[in-house]
Amino acid sequence: MEAGKREAEPLVHSQRERQKMDMKQILIVGLCLVPVWACKMNRCYDDSELVEAAQKKLRSHYPQPLELATPQPDSEASCPVALFPQQAPEHIRDRSLSPWRYVLVTKKDHFPSSYVEAQCLCSGCILIQGNRPPVESHNYNSYPVIQSRVFLKKELCGDKKTYYLKPVAVKVAVGCTCTRANSYT
Repeated sequence: MEAGKREAEPLVHSQRERQKMDMKQILIVGLCLVPVWACKMNRCYDDSELVEAAQKKLRSHYPQPLELATPQPDSEASCPVALFPQQAPEHIRDRSLSPWRYVLVTKKDHFPSSYVEAQCLCSGCILIQGNRPPVESHNYNSYPVIQSRVFLKKELCGDKKTYYLKPVAVKVAVGCTCTRANSYT
């Protein structure tokens, strides 16, 4: 009986070794396939394919908001307190107690490569009290309203000749609001 056990032990031992070997082989094959899978997920494009691929990916996976705002001409940004009572309230950005303007932002390695972003015109907020002229109060702050948007960033592939498109979140100011100051002066 003992002889039978002894013969079975090497058999069980060799089966365990084979299972360990099979697991090692599976692990090695899996590790070899990961770069191939990652490459499929982040397909590399040459310069001629990149723009079309980015537009297609943005349309299908990351729809972009319509750019209804147009950037204002580059001029010095200043708080329009004096103009406040004279302005015809055409846009909400002009009627706000925390007015803003739109500026064009360009990032050449992103898709879309340019977008408009709000820039607060006042550090404080415009206060209207009775019949008195409006004033900028620094007891309040103009603070940007932030929206997170997904852009595709152009990243260099391993061959150093082609690019893949990496989704990245970019915080974009879409307007300004009036908030209480952290401390009063």
